[in-house]
Amino acid sequence: MAEITAALVRDLREKTGAGMMDCKKALTEAAGDMDAAIDWLRAKGLSQAAKKSGRTTAEGLVAVASGKNKAAMVEVNAETDFVGRNEAFQAFVESVAHAALDAGDDLDTLSQAKLPTGRTVAEELTHLIATIGENMSLRRAKVLTVPSGIVASYVHGALRPGVGKIGVLAAVEAPSESEALLTLGRQIGMHVAATRPAALEVASVDPEALERERQVLIEQARESGKPEAIIEKMIEGRIRKFYEEVVLLEQVWVHDGETRVSKVVEKAGAKLIAFERFQLGEGIEKETSDFAAEVAAAAGA
Repeated sequence: MAEITAALVRDLREKTGAGMMDCKKALTEAAGDMDAAIDWLRAKGLSQAAKKSGRTTAEGLVAVASGKNKAAMVEVNAETDFVGRNEAFQAFVESVAHAALDAGDDLDTLSQAKLPTGRTVAEELTHLIATIGENMSLRRAKVLTVPSGIVASYVHGALRPGVGKIGVLAAVEAPSESEALLTLGRQIGMHVAATRPAALEVASVDPEALERERQVLIEQARESGKPEAIIEKMIEGRIRKFYEEVVLLEQVWVHDGETRVSKVVEKAGAKLIAFERFQLGEGIEKETSDFAAEVAAAAGA
């Protein structure tokens, strides 16, 4: 019997896309024979993940989990919205968020975290791919912490507690945790979900984005035929308006329509130090297909 080395297990995993423990078991069953191990995995339905690995995953779910002075948020993608309604998939995404509380938001580390099933996140994902029959991927994770206070979480349109398609974390620093602070944190989460701010404060606005906005505004102002001196003053005012649109602390509080977010947080005796917003599938280019052509091809037309 050939020795079952780590390199052999890794090689089988790369060939099949099956989980690490499944590959080790397959090699053991096949006495180290690679081809026999591949056949064993195929027979068990565990090598199907490799065949699906090229498919676009833009659907799925976002989940949040809370701990002491911290919270985690993850996005796990699948090919279709149908999978997002699968209870096993929902439970998996929820468990990954809880795993991130301890493992952190580095995806390589998180992928090796153990779940209650006894498998790692990566192994459980491969198992789900083989079971459900769609490609899936752990896309991103974020963990926020505060020295004191709360990291509030909010999920818009939750399918189950803490699991949905838009998630927000808000790190609110304060001397201690309180019901009022928890309410404020949830309200900030709702505000961020609705307004999609790009930065926490003016100083953290992306310089490239700011410069692009400035150039667009300058060109718009010049089209009006105004003198350069007037244009400069016009640009200053429009940049302030830009900040009010994209900077969280400069935005108008959606819950009253008049107060700045910075004033709301200040009045509560707290400090908003960070936020994160995940919207399912944002930034992923979805594939388009001709459904009629697909049906015709499948029918051999």
